[in-house]
Amino acid sequence: MSNAQQVYQTVKDHLDANKFKYQTHDEELVITLTATGEDLPMPVIIAVDEQREVLRILSPIPAKAPEDKRIEAAVAVAAANYGIVNGSFDYDLDDGEIRFRMAQSFHQTTLNDEQIHYLIATAFSTTDRYNDKFFALCKGMTSLEDFLKAEKEK
Repeated sequence: MSNAQQVYQTVKDHLDANKFKYQTHDEELVITLTATGEDLPMPVIIAVDEQREVLRILSPIPAKAPEDKRIEAAVAVAAANYGIVNGSFDYDLDDGEIRFRMAQSFHQTTLNDEQIHYLIATAFSTTDRYNDKFFALCKGMTSLEDFLKAEKEK
């Protein structure tokens, strides 16, 4: 079994032990699931990149910034990223998609259950902390000024 396959199996074992419902795409070494946080559901993609030897966890925000809010969303993403210790939000200026991303190399090693737990828990908690704020900004329910003010107060 390759390192990538071991990491993939460890992720599945961790999700099973924590009673997550998920879908596997074994040929691509990808797992998809939806986690429930304090507010919005969080779609999550866990991908093991065998070639690059990297585990990626992606969680797209359930709203894209419309064209007239794309610059504001870019500023909000930069402000959010400034205070994040691990992981970051990616932003596509062309279509307004915002997604949280964590990545961990497993080059010449593998990842154990504790490491997998840390990565998944961090991705879930960070996404949960920001998804409603980005959603509200994208939908015009809050202003960039209010978003930035809340970031400074945290």
